[in-house]
Amino acid sequence: MTEKARRQALVLVGLALVLGVVTYVTSRGASPAGAGPTPSNRPGTRPEKKTEPPVVDVKLELLHTEHDPLEAPERNLFRFKPKPPPSPPPRPGAPAPKSGDAASSVPVPVPVPVPMPTGPPPLPPIALKFIGILDAPGQSPKVAILSDTRGNVFHGKEGDIIEGRYKVLKIGVESLELSYIDGRGRQTIRLSGQ
Repeated sequence: MTEKARRQALVLVGLALVLGVVTYVTSRGASPAGAGPTPSNRPGTRPEKKTEPPVVDVKLELLHTEHDPLEAPERNLFRFKPKPPPSPPPRPGAPAPKSGDAASSVPVPVPVPVPMPTGPPPLPPIALKFIGILDAPGQSPKVAILSDTRGNVFHGKEGDIIEGRYKVLKIGVESLELSYIDGRGRQTIRLSGQ
């Protein structure tokens, strides 16, 4: 079979498929695919009469009736009044204004305290877990075992430097005290069962 004959055969098969799909769809009618038979299509039932909704009387003459004119607005949102001048600050030693005075109706501005810087930002928390203790009966110093978030394991005695940043201050039974090398950021880490 030549290339030209193969193309013609493919075109004929495609046209036959399209014609088959079109005849299938038109033979099923206007019902959606997969929908069951409608009550009028069920065998053994009478088709129901479709009732149309009643026509509502449209009253066009109401569109041409005269309405009462609108009242003039009482306020104008776009007109601005000048601000009243601020009241003078009270003089030291002057008596407080009485409740009937006009000055008492004007709110007295309260000075807002200026926030003062509190120092350097706090150090980040120590990101180590205390996972265990090595305590041999014949040896006096306890050795703490620690782990970081990446899975690295560290160990050290009291006074040792861990990971080049932290110093072990005290090893207890269920907790460990660490700080940064310079002594800041002291933190107690509880024993965690990993």
